[in-house]
Amino acid sequence: MVKYKNIAEQIRNRIINNEYDASKPLPDQERLAKEFGTSRVTIIKALNLLSIEGLIYSKQGSGTFIRKNALQMSKLDSRADEYVGVTEQIKGNGTISSVIISFNVRFPTEEECEKLMITKSQPIYDIIRFRLLNEEPFLMEHTIMPVHVIPNITEEILNKSIYQYIKNDLGLTMLGANRRIRADQPDELDQQYLKCTERDPVLEVIQVVYLDNGVPFEYSRTRHRYDMGDILVVDMKYKN
Repeated sequence: MVKYKNIAEQIRNRIINNEYDASKPLPDQERLAKEFGTSRVTIIKALNLLSIEGLIYSKQGSGTFIRKNALQMSKLDSRADEYVGVTEQIKGNGTISSVIISFNVRFPTEEECEKLMITKSQPIYDIIRFRLLNEEPFLMEHTIMPVHVIPNITEEILNKSIYQYIKNDLGLTMLGANRRIRADQPDELDQQYLKCTERDPVLEVIQVVYLDNGVPFEYSRTRHRYDMGDILVVDMKYKN
């Protein structure tokens, strides 16, 4: 990992674990540079990264401070480059529960065949789940998975974590995903389960997720409540 990202990760963890007094400024750049054995330029890059994520802000002449809602929102935010599943994302910061709206096995459409690189004769799971965070509406998931790639999914697994089942029980490793993130108007399911009004925006994430052997195992659409966390996309580029 690039050094400034490693330092940002350590400071981020300290903030989340309440190791800094949120009522006081963070240690200044010189002190942080000495602590981490690096230059002020590297510290500035690390702090800029945390600022983009919304965890900290700078007040001219006073220092760098933790945002008041940083801890609350950091529990709900997900990174665009992470593929750990909702249960792992929230782990230790709340309780995720699931309501299975539908769970079927069927043959794929032409689009699903293309996304998952399968044939029309290879069956898929068609799963719609409503996820709650601490008993409050959180998100809707519509997930398509090839049966031969992720076998033996049950309702018991769906009530817990599919990703933990894939990792721990099947022993498979995830490589990455292609994602498209867009805003949308709420549909009937959003209004019914997420308690959205007709005018509330919904954040939709459409993704195809791959195993480390390059095989796609998930084609999904996730619909997020507008007020329940963000998708963080961080692109830091500096000239030497």
